[in-house]
Amino acid sequence: MRIPISRRVILSLLILSLFLFPISLYARPFVLVISQDDIKDALNSPESDNPTSDPDSAEWDEFGDSDSHKSDEELDPGSWRPIFEPDSSTTAEPTSESDALYYSGVSKMVRAVSSGDEGLMNEGASEIEAAAAPGHPHARSVLGFLRGTGQMREKNKAKAFMYHHFAAEGGNMQSKMSLAYTYFKQDMYEKAVRLYSELAEVAVTSFLISKDSPVLEPVRIHNGAEENKEALRKSRGEEDEDFQILEYQAQKGNAAAMYKIGLFYYFGLRGLRRDHTKAFLWFLKAVEKGEPRSMELLGEIYARGAGVERNYTKALEWLTLASKQQLYSAYNGMGYLYVKGYGVEKRNYTKAKEYFERAAENEDAGGHYNLGVLYLKGIGVKRDVKVACQYFMVAANAGQPKAFYQLAKMFHTGVGLKKDLTMATVLYKLVAERGPWSSLSRWALESYLKGDIGKALFLYSRMAELGYEVAQSNAAWILDKYGEQSVCMGESGLCRDAERHQRAHFLWWQASEQGNEHAALLIGDTYYYGRGTERDYERAADAYMHAKAQSNAQAMFNLGYMYEHGQGLPFDLHLAKRYYDQALEADSNAKLPVTLALMSLWIRNNYADSFLVHFIDSLPDAYPKVEEWVENVLLEEGNATILTLFVCLITVLYLRERQRRHAVAAAGEMPAPHLHEDQIGPN
Repeated sequence: MRIPISRRVILSLLILSLFLFPISLYARPFVLVISQDDIKDALNSPESDNPTSDPDSAEWDEFGDSDSHKSDEELDPGSWRPIFEPDSSTTAEPTSESDALYYSGVSKMVRAVSSGDEGLMNEGASEIEAAAAPGHPHARSVLGFLRGTGQMREKNKAKAFMYHHFAAEGGNMQSKMSLAYTYFKQDMYEKAVRLYSELAEVAVTSFLISKDSPVLEPVRIHNGAEENKEALRKSRGEEDEDFQILEYQAQKGNAAAMYKIGLFYYFGLRGLRRDHTKAFLWFLKAVEKGEPRSMELLGEIYARGAGVERNYTKALEWLTLASKQQLYSAYNGMGYLYVKGYGVEKRNYTKAKEYFERAAENEDAGGHYNLGVLYLKGIGVKRDVKVACQYFMVAANAGQPKAFYQLAKMFHTGVGLKKDLTMATVLYKLVAERGPWSSLSRWALESYLKGDIGKALFLYSRMAELGYEVAQSNAAWILDKYGEQSVCMGESGLCRDAERHQRAHFLWWQASEQGNEHAALLIGDTYYYGRGTERDYERAADAYMHAKAQSNAQAMFNLGYMYEHGQGLPFDLHLAKRYYDQALEADSNAKLPVTLALMSLWIRNNYADSFLVHFIDSLPDAYPKVEEWVENVLLEEGNATILTLFVCLITVLYLRERQRRHAVAAAGEMPAPHLHEDQIGPN
């Protein structure tokens, strides 16, 4: 973990500690804790008999008619997909003048942030305003985004909220996400839960029937101080060297490689765009080569009509073949078809239950989830909400997103679980963030990998407004890392330094509120050092306390230092020692800096006002001068060359002297040869 430069106890040794204390960047994982009391109390509550929360209502129809499946464009109206994926077969043409003006305005702004063209950006914003005037909901949504972030328009949170409100009423899902996040931040859970429940319901309609798709989290492009090179390397899609090798192997007839490529295209993994047609062709080739895992995905494709014409009979055939190859998740698809009566003679709930049980017996999360739905609705079994809840919890613990959705509904309605709007909101939010609007993350990452930093920032900023913590962190990091090269658009043109710092600070703060401990740490550093704002030790201490609450060892160390020096906190050596000790307990890599800090405390406690204390306190002021001397003198090209040669010369002389001494020592220890008397010459 990075030890703040101005807090080094012994300068020369603490420089080494920079490499010994790793940073923890990620938001804390969400942990769902449900007690038996929650279940028992809920079962005995009168709310469970409330007709408005009846699990048999259409609201709870998990096994909905798959013919009602909609495309991502239909689920996320006003999406920017026509701009970023113009070759998409499902992209519709603008249907009105306002529609055309809307897409033209967005397209111009996207080009403007790529080139830094302020005039083009303003022109695009004006077209968005013109489209929003007659009530175009998607234009209003973008105008809310521009007002909320202060891009080419005066920043005004009230107006941003108003635009998002009317856009949401007009059906714009991204404005609903923005409003839900706004309510969530303000603990207005009754309003937040209503919006997030709608969004989560839309998100689950795109989830798969048989095999659960991998959880595609947005890629974190940094690891604190540097790019997250490994994650970025794996996200380059068809340009990735590993993918090209895999594709070459597949073309040479490697069945496993064929299956993997099909999987990448089907789910949109490793930076590839989803392409169900390509996936279907690769799965067919893999099956011909004897690869069994492709059978289940072919069944899924035929059941959904993804890239091919829907055919339930063929779906059942492929799923049955897959189940015979011990691919237990295929039983979920088979059970689904029997529940709906698709591809079979008639519905058969008993058989469906048997298939779901086979999947669950083999630790398949989907099996547990589907059994939960049967017991929740009383399909082929006696309705038992308690049993349903237990199945959902098992599935949720295995990461099944639809199980989170069902548990959220239980917390929301008070059916099966004690009503808890806070928990319901959090769970709905987790599911909603996997909706089709998450494509923004993929487009942002593609732009970043191509070196289009301005476009990446623009997209991450839009996503940050929707409440995605990773996008908030990525956008803030781009602003800090790239500075003027980030092509940050402000109220009247390219961002000034102060404007850019304030925006980064706001984004870091949002990320910290969602559990990103590194973000809270950076906010503390911003106030401590006065970067882009006035130096404020008290606010720095507050931010470090926030990071410390998330068990961040660096924050604990910083708080110890501030107590030791009375900066923003009362001078208290006992509390300083406590925080230093806590830092070591939280992270064993803190041993060196904590040991040095404790030495400083001991000196300060036993030799107050002595030369040693004054010397230690002078180090922070001396360090910048030393750093400047190293940078301007030692690292100057000519001086650096001379210094390097001098060090090499000294090293060679030292090694030669050492070798000579070893030779002399060895000669001294060698026993003298024994000579006979007749070998001794005359004197």
